[in-house]
Amino acid sequence: MAPAGRSTLLDRLRALFPEASGRSLRQWLRDGRVRVNGAVARDGRAAVGTGQAVALGATASRMPFPAALRLVHEDADLLVIDKPPGLLTIATDRERERTVYRMLWGYLGAGRPPQRPFIVHRLDRETSGLLVVAKTPAAKRILQEQFEARAVERIYVALVEGRVRHDHGTLVAQLAQDRGLRVRASREGKEAITHYRVLERRAAATLLELKLGTGRRQQIRVQLNGLGHPIVGDAPHGSARNPIGRLCLHAIRLGFVHPGTGARARFESPAPVAFSRVGRAV
Repeated sequence: MAPAGRSTLLDRLRALFPEASGRSLRQWLRDGRVRVNGAVARDGRAAVGTGQAVALGATASRMPFPAALRLVHEDADLLVIDKPPGLLTIATDRERERTVYRMLWGYLGAGRPPQRPFIVHRLDRETSGLLVVAKTPAAKRILQEQFEARAVERIYVALVEGRVRHDHGTLVAQLAQDRGLRVRASREGKEAITHYRVLERRAAATLLELKLGTGRRQQIRVQLNGLGHPIVGDAPHGSARNPIGRLCLHAIRLGFVHPGTGARARFESPAPVAFSRVGRAV
């Protein structure tokens, strides 16, 4: 039930378009035609305040949103998605088709007018969680400037092997990438900074919250291995076990200044439920 003074989005649509059937209203939501304060809204159960503008536009896309991804937010400037593990952000020499970029290219290209995605940052193939993708060159530039200035809030959770001793700390290392694209500590590398705090200690694992100070490729994975607590499921970086068949690293929070509105935006994605089963006493 919506709070006092607020109604659901579906209620507002019924009031605005009394001649439309319930089936039509739900189809408009699925097609991305409904906007609340200019942002695409697809959940008819969402609460909408009396001061929020609800509008109906042209079909956003002739294609459904890619089933492999979860749409967290979409507006005229950007998409925020939840990426599953096992999926590349952009193409490599070995994999060019099954990527976030290709999936969003098809989705945005089918819209009216057609658009294209602009990759702002990446997640490793094995890492799940939040990604922001720009829909215009201007939005890409503004977002990338924030990433380069280390002004973007990027929070992860990781399950690591063993019991981490200190409740919090900062990991600093010099990291370099070799010709085989492997990342490792090196005196000639670039500085990587990761802040951590313990969320939960279990019998054989520790749940950590991690905040990026820099955005080097694989920095969390390499630095936690260097700490002596590799991420569960991360065999290339020292893990000896893989109980749930995936790397236990997930991007749970992403915050930045919105390139269109100038307001601070924050998005969250809860850690996978399977993480809760790892490392507990039997």
